[in-house]
Amino acid sequence: MDHATPAAGRQPSPELIFETLNAYQRTASLKAAIELDLFTAIGEGNVTPATLAKRCQVSERGMRILCDYLTVIGFLTKDGARYGLTADSAMFLDERSRAYLGTVVKFMNSPVLTDGFKDVAAIVRKGGTVMSEHGSMEPEHPMWVEFARSMAPLMALPSELIANLVGAETGKNWKVLDIAAGHGLFGVAIAKKNPNAQIVAVDWRKVLEVAKENAQAAGVAARYSTLPGSAFEVEFGTGFDLVLLTNFLHHFNAPTCEGFLRKVYAALSPGGRAVTFEFVPNEDRVSPPIAATFSLMMLGTTEGGDAYTFSEFDRMFRNAGFSRNEFHPLPPSPGQVIISHKQTAG
Repeated sequence: MDHATPAAGRQPSPELIFETLNAYQRTASLKAAIELDLFTAIGEGNVTPATLAKRCQVSERGMRILCDYLTVIGFLTKDGARYGLTADSAMFLDERSRAYLGTVVKFMNSPVLTDGFKDVAAIVRKGGTVMSEHGSMEPEHPMWVEFARSMAPLMALPSELIANLVGAETGKNWKVLDIAAGHGLFGVAIAKKNPNAQIVAVDWRKVLEVAKENAQAAGVAARYSTLPGSAFEVEFGTGFDLVLLTNFLHHFNAPTCEGFLRKVYAALSPGGRAVTFEFVPNEDRVSPPIAATFSLMMLGTTEGGDAYTFSEFDRMFRNAGFSRNEFHPLPPSPGQVIISHKQTAG
């Protein structure tokens, strides 16, 4: 079938073109709504343009137009002149919710990321970021402190799910290495479920201050130590039962990943496991949407990063010495987990 031919009964339309060229308005409107506490205000019972304008201290006209727009794109409901929250907005955008994710806007829409996409043609020509020599992977880049503080709420649920997936509740004497720990929640979740787990976190020094704050708040600081510096340069030591590789490998090209995984393999005890959390697209590389489109984020912000398929990860880990790799979806998270096994001795 010719993909340029519209589906039967459908005429060619410029609608997608207009929607895409105006898509910046979606981003800006959601960012504004979070900044104005709009979703929280509706959750409190302010549901008309007048009451919302008073609560959020804005013009009534501006509030009506913003709310109508957010209704059109799926963040609000509307009944007459009254607005309401969708289930997703109530769960993730009302600041009173324990699952509130509004803080992620500080990182996901920070200039250090968005500037990388001002000239997509340029990054396509080059095959990597044009922001600076190393893009987001410059040593001690300040964006990772913002990442650690802003993105923690988004990672709270995946960290709990991964702790369950690896069997942390067994209470075994685990030595866990958390690489590029960031906010530290993945290691902290394991330490909370396993009172005999010792966590060693690797990241830049200022980032690790955030991780230590979270470990202290979770009551596991006594079993939480740090290794500041580049994960490629610091000495990990040996004897680890688990190595956590969360949202890390996508920043590098495949040969770099494979070389790094040999270092991970050496740090693990026989029978140890590496736990990778990533956006893993299907082999067609165009589905599911969130995982598949993550490649463009890496094109704009890194020199050679990518969103790798399971077959690509499987090859990297096997070439690094791992005996087998398991793929695990992690619903409702859009990310996926790969558990890679180091063969037991003998």
